[in-house]
Amino acid sequence: MAEFVNVRTVDGPMQCALARPDGTPRGGIVIIQEAFGLTDHIVSVVDRMAGDGWLAVAPALYHRSENATFDYEDLPPALEMMGTLNPTDMQVDVDAAFTLLEDAGFSDAQCGIVGFCMGGAISLRASTLREFGASVTYYGGGVTFGRFGLPPLIDLAPDLKSPWLGLYGDLDHSIPVEGVEQLRERAAKAQVPTELIRYAAAGHGFNCDDRPDHYNAEASKDAWARMQAWFDQHIEVAG
Repeated sequence: MAEFVNVRTVDGPMQCALARPDGTPRGGIVIIQEAFGLTDHIVSVVDRMAGDGWLAVAPALYHRSENATFDYEDLPPALEMMGTLNPTDMQVDVDAAFTLLEDAGFSDAQCGIVGFCMGGAISLRASTLREFGASVTYYGGGVTFGRFGLPPLIDLAPDLKSPWLGLYGDLDHSIPVEGVEQLRERAAKAQVPTELIRYAAAGHGFNCDDRPDHYNAEASKDAWARMQAWFDQHIEVAG
C-alpha cells in the first residue's frame, strides 16, 4: 500500500504517494496525476506499479494549493486549478520526484515516467528535458494547442530525449484522431524510439476504473501491458 511522504521543493514540502515492491525494485517510476489531483485512482496506479516491481512515486502537483483534489463529476474547478500551473513549477515538482528516486539509488536511465490526461502532457515535456529510461503518455491533452504554458505536444515531440510511448483513444472528443496522428509523425522525428497506440473503442480516461463512463477494461489491460513492456525494454535494469 502506498504511503504519503513529503519531499522538499523550493516552494516548500510537496506530498507524494510512494509505494515499494515486495522485493528489490527493478527501477523507479514517477507517475504524474490527472487534472483532478492526486486522486485515489492515481494512488492505485502507484500501488499497481509497485506490484509490478517498481519503486513508484506520484507527486501532488497541487501542493501549492493545499493538495487540492476534485471529484470526477466536478470538472470546471479542476480545469481552473489546472490553469494555475506553469512550466517552471511543474518541472520543479517532476525533478523533486526524481530526486527521491535518485536518493534511493536510481539513475535517470533506471527510471521511467508516465502521466495521465494532464500528466500525459507533462510527462512528454519532461522527457524533452531529461534522458529517462522510458516515458509513457496516456491520453495527454494539448496535442495541437498548448495548455498551462506548454507548447503543443506536436511541437515538443521531435525533441524527445527518452523512448516514448503514447496511448490514445479514438473516441476521445477532446483529442481528435487527426491531432494524434500528427503527434505520431512528429514523435517519429525524435532521436529515440517512439510508438503510438490508438484504441478504436476507447475515449478519454479509459484507464480510470473510478469513472465508469470513461473506463474501457480491454483498452486499459492492453495499454498497461504495453507500458510495462516498454519499461522493460528501455529502462536500464537496476543493480
